[in-house]
Amino acid sequence: MGNGNMKYDFDRIIDRYGTDSLKYDHAKAFGMPEGLLSLWVADMDFQTAPGIKDAIKGAADHGIFGYTAPGDAYDKAVQNWYRKHFGWETKKEWIVKTPGVVFALANAVRAFTKPGDHVLIQRPVYYPFATVVEQNERQVVNSPLKPVGDHYEMDFEDLEEKLAGPQVKLMLLCSPHNPVGRVWTKEELCRVEEACLANDVVLVSDEIHSDFVWGDRAHHILASLDKRFEENTVICTAPSKTFNLAGLQTSNIFIPNKNLRYKYRKAIERLGLFHPNQLGLAACRAAYETGEDWLAEAKTYIRGNIDFTRQFLEKNLPQIRLIEPEGTYLLWLDCRGMGLTVKELNEKIIHDGKVWLDAGEMFGPEGEGFQRINVACPRSYLEQALLRLKDCLE
Repeated sequence: MGNGNMKYDFDRIIDRYGTDSLKYDHAKAFGMPEGLLSLWVADMDFQTAPGIKDAIKGAADHGIFGYTAPGDAYDKAVQNWYRKHFGWETKKEWIVKTPGVVFALANAVRAFTKPGDHVLIQRPVYYPFATVVEQNERQVVNSPLKPVGDHYEMDFEDLEEKLAGPQVKLMLLCSPHNPVGRVWTKEELCRVEEACLANDVVLVSDEIHSDFVWGDRAHHILASLDKRFEENTVICTAPSKTFNLAGLQTSNIFIPNKNLRYKYRKAIERLGLFHPNQLGLAACRAAYETGEDWLAEAKTYIRGNIDFTRQFLEKNLPQIRLIEPEGTYLLWLDCRGMGLTVKELNEKIIHDGKVWLDAGEMFGPEGEGFQRINVACPRSYLEQALLRLKDCLE
């Protein structure tokens, strides 16, 4: 079907039921009916790269799972990946390990702001951006993205005005953007950072999706664009989206500024978090050392899935508009042309169609009438889901 001359089999359906998978085994806990096709949370339904599996097996065969700290080879593997793929020269002391990017965002809120301070986000955006602010008793300031044709842009007038607010101390940027799929241009990123610098606002850039960029676009790491930006930016990275390792809880947060890094580490220590997950470290190192050809094929396959989805919607559900993805394997579907209320849309998809997507309103009120679909799955599964959508929405 999708594979052709591929070395890896992305068409293979792997049964994830009975593995305590969040995506499959916990429908009931989320108040969902059983038997749904699951295309919501952002992990892939592909087995990870063989080199990663081998590294984990090797660690398991050793049989001792004691306290582990990342060594030089680990840092080198991470640094080499960012040098080779993004032309970014880093220093090993910049890297702070955390058990995930959402943790990293929450920790930034605690490290760089005080209760009552304001934190700027750009909705519709990955929903933990708001919760990590609110749950830490800070206030969300939203500068909504504006839809322009089949994509979104930043509303710079609004953004610059809000960043100038005296209580805004931190901005959380999603780059590439989840869920709207934008890969920000160099010009856009520079303008955001200049506004942050002008107003003494620390910028945290969540770049977890940076390995998935489509067409001839390039992902620019914000801190790499200017020496001054380096001093004001925290770059959040992880192998989890790229190599399907979310359950191993390993992220690499780059903080070039010594003072910001000190505050950030202190905030982690206050939570009593010290040693990373041993298997996560082994997997991350192997991913960056051996995973390149697997990733190239995975991206080719996912790009095929994006094209398949686009063509399917144009032919069968023209009233659903695909917001053209520049990056990520999450597609943002504008379903407002269906003429349904948010509740009707969700009910139809879940209960009539038996498909589990992420409802757009989770990403903020700007997402009402949208749905987010994860296309990192075997094509036959995706096709089944799209056929169910067609049947329930026609």
